[in-house]
Amino acid sequence: MIRIFSLISLIFISFSSANADITNVFEFTNSELSKLEVRKVRGADNKTVYSIGSNENGNYLKAVADNAASGLGKEINIDLNKTPYINITWKIERDLKGIKENTKKGHDFAARVFVIKKTGATVLSNRAINYVFSSNNGVGFNSPSPYTKKSIDNVLATTKENLDKWVTVKANVKDDFKKFHDLDVSQLDGLAIMVDTDNSKMKAVSYFQNIYFSAN
Repeated sequence: MIRIFSLISLIFISFSSANADITNVFEFTNSELSKLEVRKVRGADNKTVYSIGSNENGNYLKAVADNAASGLGKEINIDLNKTPYINITWKIERDLKGIKENTKKGHDFAARVFVIKKTGATVLSNRAINYVFSSNNGVGFNSPSPYTKKSIDNVLATTKENLDKWVTVKANVKDDFKKFHDLDVSQLDGLAIMVDTDNSKMKAVSYFQNIYFSAN
């Protein structure tokens, strides 16, 4: 089961607003959500349910995965020479404590954001970094996906410290592709959000808000 590489094979309707310092990725509106195709992970019994909400800081995406796995993806070009930093605001209301996330039986995350670089003619050749909000490991833990070494899981937040709290994180994607894949990447080709519990058969509830790229 190769997760993100099937997601990026889709062509999504893309909206982005960019200037010299910021590139927005998602609007998180009902109109946008209706145009994005949801792709269930092969072998999963159910799809993750995504919906739109709002708070004092704007719109957010809510995800509920009950023994489910599906993702939302977007093909979008990000100039990493100008805006190398990904910024994510997210929250996990219900996490997945007790699973071993770097094994096939436990490879589920209550919140994850993939960044993808096309490196060949087929989707199987793509390289990805999977930025995760972990339920079990600490910030800074990283490991290849148990399904493919071409995708690296990298923990940016943990529910050990921030369960049911909004957290904003940042990572230098350009530097991370060099660190994890030994690739000098100037442009990203896609991004995907996924909440999955198909391996653990558990239930997760999470939220995403304000995903964008910045110069610093």
